[in-house]
Amino acid sequence: MDNPVPPRAARSGPRRRDRHGRGMRGPIAPPQVPLAASRAEAFADLVQDSVERLERRWPQLAEIDFLVLEVPRLDGPGEAWNDEAVPLGGTIPSREGRPARVIVYRRPVEIRTKGRDERAALVHEVVVEQVAELLGLTPETVDPRYGED
Repeated sequence: MDNPVPPRAARSGPRRRDRHGRGMRGPIAPPQVPLAASRAEAFADLVQDSVERLERRWPQLAEIDFLVLEVPRLDGPGEAWNDEAVPLGGTIPSREGRPARVIVYRRPVEIRTKGRDERAALVHEVVVEQVAELLGLTPETVDPRYGED
């Protein structure tokens, strides 16, 4: 053996291939297509679409913060779990210079729906109900199409 194979030098950079020689896995889809959006991002887009739809009729909604949280938390004083259904949304009235907030809980809404269209309809219902509660109106006043399938 005149030409022994020199030992591999330890690399300091990232691996170019996995141990099977197939290469690193890349993204499934480019970032600009809907498939690349996470479920949380897609849900936030549904909430934003619903808010934009309502803002055309109610410009004062621009002063309200709309939030998406994973699940409701009941950790305040006097709040305890009970046998009632899990809430799909909630409101926090404005106080001390902070704007009012409408909260939509993503996981309870997702569990109750099967497809994107059904999810979009339920998200809009929740947003309309919470806005109606904040404004002291009926949901039908906030959105005349409320309750229609």
